[in-house]
Formats: sequence, C-alpha cells, structure tokens
Amino acid sequence: MKKGFFVALFSAMTFSASAQNAIKVNQIGYYTNESKVAVVEPSLKASTFTLKDAKGKTVWSGAATRSVKSPFNDKVRRVIDFSQVTAPGVYTLSGGRVKQKVVISDSPYTGVSKAALKAFYLQRTAMDIEARYAGAYARSAAHPDDKVMVHPSAASPLRPAGTIISSPLGWYDAGDYNKYIVNSAFTIGVMLQSYQMNKAYFDAMDVNIPESGNGVADILDEVMYNIRWMLTMQDPYDGGVYHKLTTPNFEGFVMPTECRQQRYVVQKSTQAALDFAATLALAVRVYGELPQYAEFCKEALPAAERAYAWAVRNPSVIYDQPGNNEKYDPDVFTGMYDDNDPSDEFFWAATELFLATHENAYLQQARQFMPEKYTLPVWGDVGALGIMQWMNQELLGSADAKAMDISALKESMKAFCDNDLEALRSSAFCSVFGNKAEDFVWGSNSEMCAGRGITLMYQYALSKDDRYRKAAMTSADHLFGRNATGYCYVTGFGTQRVMNPHQRISAADGVKDPLPGFLAGGANSGKQDAEYVPPYPSDSPDEAYQDHVGSYASNEIAINWNAYLVALLGWLK
Repeated sequence: MKKGFFVALFSAMTFSASAQNAIKVNQIGYYTNESKVAVVEPSLKASTFTLKDAKGKTVWSGAATRSVKSPFNDKVRRVIDFSQVTAPGVYTLSGGRVKQKVVISDSPYTGVSKAALKAFYLQRTAMDIEARYAGAYARSAAHPDDKVMVHPSAASPLRPAGTIISSPLGWYDAGDYNKYIVNSAFTIGVMLQSYQMNKAYFDAMDVNIPESGNGVADILDEVMYNIRWMLTMQDPYDGGVYHKLTTPNFEGFVMPTECRQQRYVVQKSTQAALDFAATLALAVRVYGELPQYAEFCKEALPAAERAYAWAVRNPSVIYDQPGNNEKYDPDVFTGMYDDNDPSDEFFWAATELFLATHENAYLQQARQFMPEKYTLPVWGDVGALGIMQWMNQELLGSADAKAMDISALKESMKAFCDNDLEALRSSAFCSVFGNKAEDFVWGSNSEMCAGRGITLMYQYALSKDDRYRKAAMTSADHLFGRNATGYCYVTGFGTQRVMNPHQRISAADGVKDPLPGFLAGGANSGKQDAEYVPPYPSDSPDEAYQDHVGSYASNEIAINWNAYLVALLGWLK
C-alpha cells in the first residue's frame, strides 16, 4: 500500500488505549492444580502482595520469590508465586494500590478456545454472517467470487487470460480480503493435525456456527468451508494450483460489501500445488472416517495426486510477484507468501500422500526430502508438519509409523525443547518464549510462541516427562497477558485488551469492540510499519507492540495465527 493512503487513513482515526497494569498475570485464568505465577514491574514498589477471594478474605500473602533482570533493558522484575491456592474462583491480587483480577478454574481456556475457533466463521466469505451466530458482528454476504478472472500470469491454453471462473467460499486470510492457498493449507494442516491428536476434545466443542449439531465436529465443519474453496483453485486441465485469489491492490478499510475491485486467480506455483496436495491428502484421512464425506474423499484424493504430479513436473515454479508485474497487467501488490525452497513442501505433501495411499513412490519422496533437523512450523517452512505427522502415527499406534525412521528428528526436537527448558529457568516472564531478541518477529505470538507450546506438547506426548507439559503452558501465559506489554493478545478477552487490530472488518463495522477470538501478531522488533504509525513505546524487542489499527507489523490478525492458537489450546485443554 502507498504511504499516503496510510497517513490519510490512520491520522483520521482515534484509538482507545488500555492502561497497563504493573502486575502481569495470565488474564484468562490459571488451572487449579498448575503453577500460578505473576510478574511485577519495577514501577511497583510494594514489597508484599495479597490474594483475596470474592468475599474479601485473604487466601494468600507473600513476597516475591525472585528478581530477574530483562535481557533487553535495565528493568528488574519480581516474580510472585501463589500456586498453593487451588480453589476455583475469581480473586484479586494486590500490591500496594495496584490490583489485578485473577481467575482460577478447572477449565479456564474453554471460552477462549471456542472463540478462537469461532473466529474462522467470522472470517468466512460469500455468505451472510448471521446475528444468531455472530450477534453484533453480523454482516451481509460479500465476495461471492463467482466471477473471478484468470490473471495473465495464471493463463494456460484451455484457460487463457480473462477467462471467468467461479471460486467461492473460504476465509479471508488476515486483515485483508484476499484468499491465499499457501497460508490456507498451512492453517488447515495445523488444525487437522491437532484434531487428530485431540479428537475427543474437539468433537465435544460446540461453537454455535450454522453447521453445529450436524453430527460432525465444528472444527471439521469450519475447515471444510475453506477446503471447498481450495478445490476450486486447481486448474482442471493440468492439475496446477493458483497461488492466490486476490484484488490487484489491498482494499481500503471498508466493509466487504463496499469492495469493488476485480478479483483474480494469480500464477500457479510449486508451493501452492504441494501445500494443496498435503492438505487434501490429510483431509481425506480425517474426513474419510465420516460416511457423509465419502464423495468428497473420492474427489479430493485424485485432486491431491494431480497437484503433486504437477509439482513434480514443475519443481521450481516459485511465485514471483515483482517479475509478474514486469510482464503482466494488472500489477498485483497484495501478500506474496513466497519462498524459494520447495523441499519442505515436497516432504510434507509426500508424507500425507503416502499415509493416504500407501504408495511406495510417495514414501521414497518423503525420505528424499526429509529435513535434517526440527524447526518450528511456519507457512514458509512446513517441514515440521511432515515431522509431526510421522509423530502422530507413532502416538496413535499406527503401523505406518515404522515406514519412516525419524529418530534423528525426534532427537533434534528434544534438543530444541531442552534448550527452552533451560531458558525457562531464568526467564523474566517465566515463559519458554521471549527470552531472546530473535523470538520477536512478525507474528511472534503464533509461530514463535504458540508453536513452541505445540512442540513441547509433542515432546511431552512422546516422553511423558511432565516438565515439557508445564513448559508448554507458559506459552499460553505469555499470550494471555504475562508479558512485557501486559496485553492479553486475544481480542475480546482479558483485563488489558487488544481493541484496535489491523483488520478491516473490525475497523469498519461500527462496533466498538473488535471481532472476538483473534490472536494479534504481537511484539515485533522489526517494526516494518514504523513510518505509518505513532512511535512504538519502546526499542526493547519484547515491548515493540502497539494496539493501533495501522500497525500491520504488530497488530494484524491472520488465519494461520489463529490456527496455532486453536491447536495449542486443543493440546493444553
């Protein structure tokens, strides 16, 4: 987007700011029988602290157990531990004149878990979002995508440039109104793999969407809404998959019904084809257990195989937006989701296709492209989704687990987790996340924080060593408020709330509160939007966040980020 657009738009907006509390807690809640730790900022000079129940009775009092200097500045914070309090209830934690609400519950994450999944319904395109499901956030259908144009970069002999196709359904990707195969596929991969491992939890979850009560888990109904769109993004003549469905430029901060730009499918890519193949192969195995999806599976598996075959024939067709703009009109300036190495996509896709078909060729391909070490799963490096799927086979007792030797990768993941355990011992916020500057990247709350929690839960599942489970829970503590900014990063929750996410619907719908259940990107030392927004509050990486609608680098929402949240809470329950 152009600088002038941002300056004109955001200078005309006003914003509410939440006052930071000097006592940082998990604002959503603590489990009754788990650790309960708060962190005190140096501005609060109180030496003793009390926890009182709803009747005003003191149930705990004490001093800080330790002091920890920030790795990023001179702040020395104190840690208070009231884990001995186990009775469910709503409490008040006080130090001097500062008070902070504390919730203790047997199931503190139920509400936020449902909201995180429900957020996908609020991102749906091409249908009315009805008041009986969305309340004040109801809106009229937009972007039916029944007249999408084939962009010249995506032209083929039987679908030349200008061909009109229909590509309805799916989710808006993030704060914008476009739809991207790479990120959609990654999002679904994260959620369906968590569903495989936490099936009973998700099967019991009712989030009040139109499909609720149909005998299918709401998470599967929601995911299917996007999969149906993904199927329309495959060229029926050659099996290739368009990289994205987009307008040439990002729309302004208007409601979806006010958008007027022509929408296009743009360039096929190797990554899109492989991510599509992996997602559909995984979906065939998950939905194949449900008789009502028999026809879908008959369609989806051949589509996955055709996409994989296209990628084998075209192994290095990388999405090249600048190059396309030099050759074709109209120019496109929306999100790229590009990366130059498809080996991780080959590994994930071959893994999922082998498990769906048991064809040896896919197994050989998976072995060929197997990563050398474990890394956190991100849309640009999906190798971990392949690794996790092999771990799923072991954890679920599948005979297929023996087909691939991932012992070295499991050791690599254990080493990663052990490093986090070591960092936790001296962490200023008692969290596995946020202990080094490189944690605070674009979308840090998702891949770097929630992704860590999911990884630790896999290590716990494999080892049954409870240290890893307890460490995983600290990633949720960070997301829910025990962090340097004091924000609970999920919209609609917490005592210090995100009110101004970089999301067009929340900014334009006339409702004071943003759409609930969305995970904000989080502190980002890169500050890539700095010239368009007010000065960031600090140069410390863990404080490089602002609750401002213009801050796309720290305060946007995205489906892949919410997928991490849904998946993590499925593990933590």
